[in-house]
Amino acid sequence: MKVLYIITRSDRGGGQVALLDLLANLPPGIEPVVAAGEEGFLSETCAQRGTPFRLVHGLVAPISPLRDCSALARLIRLIRVEKPGLIHAHTSKAGILGRIAAWLTRTPIIFTAHTWSFDEGVPSLRRTVAIPLEKFAALLGGRIITVSDANTNKALRHRIAPKQRMIRIWNGVPDSELRARPGSRDQITMISVARMVPQKDYELLLRSLVGVEGNWRLQLVGDGPLRPSLEALAQELELTGQLEFLGERNDVASLLSKADVFILISKWEGLPISIIEAMRAGLPVIATDVGGVSEMVEENANGFLTRMDDEEMLRGCIRRLIASPNLMAQMGAVGRRRFECDFRIETNVAKTVAVYEEVLGVSGKWIPLGDGGHAQ
Repeated sequence: MKVLYIITRSDRGGGQVALLDLLANLPPGIEPVVAAGEEGFLSETCAQRGTPFRLVHGLVAPISPLRDCSALARLIRLIRVEKPGLIHAHTSKAGILGRIAAWLTRTPIIFTAHTWSFDEGVPSLRRTVAIPLEKFAALLGGRIITVSDANTNKALRHRIAPKQRMIRIWNGVPDSELRARPGSRDQITMISVARMVPQKDYELLLRSLVGVEGNWRLQLVGDGPLRPSLEALAQELELTGQLEFLGERNDVASLLSKADVFILISKWEGLPISIIEAMRAGLPVIATDVGGVSEMVEENANGFLTRMDDEEMLRGCIRRLIASPNLMAQMGAVGRRRFECDFRIETNVAKTVAVYEEVLGVSGKWIPLGDGGHAQ
């Protein structure tokens, strides 16, 4: 059966990584086709794996009526050409336009909300517009997968869709043999993996490091429009000797295995893939208590949760953790056990495929199909 996966951006973000991990672990009988509004990391990875990729011009994240209408028309044409038996849309804009196109073409659809476009921390104007758009799209039908209980509860508070239309499936990642040994070296290596965009509050992280004692360094993995200003801030704060701007990397698992502490400071989140990867490596985590982060990071068990915009609290968490190698090792081991129990990709895929079967009314196996690709 052919499944059309629609997502907005093609850069190296959590939604794109989650989609690629899903595609790499689908059961036999599912034929994936990926569509996005731009080329980049996602399209390049699809090309390397031999997964068909379709560029949908105009499918962009910002609200733009003219481009949105153009993208909708292109999605409808794509659906009529590909004839998928099911559409699986990821991220807000793709979810809204995808559900309209699915309704118009009478194609079954599932939408995964990695984060909501009306999350706390999102600019207020965008939130105001996003809520009625999400409600409208939900009226068109389709199952909604949320990646955290926090996402589900947020949707219920805003009356986006009835509870029975939603199912929570935590993200998962493939396991790796690479393991960290937190607290085992003289120099403490902290690491953060995230795009350098306003959502990820790197400025707060850098300011919190001022006055942190000890032999430490921070590796920043990722790139984005804010990188030049962050490099300038690092110079201003006299931190350049302890910071490493590593840019985009393909060896994140290896970098994590050589680190001692993982940090992710965000203004909003769904269920961050980067934290799951850190737990897989056996690293303690310091993260902002937003979205579904507290469903992964348990205070004083496998890490510390800090409040958004609280520089002093973040500084205190960093100081406390790097001052105790034993605590680092203990928290890292707890995080690894949590990964093994709840965040393996096999669990995520099995639950996702079960939703496919529910929506299509099939069970137990996938049958290659002809015109229209609908299950028998």
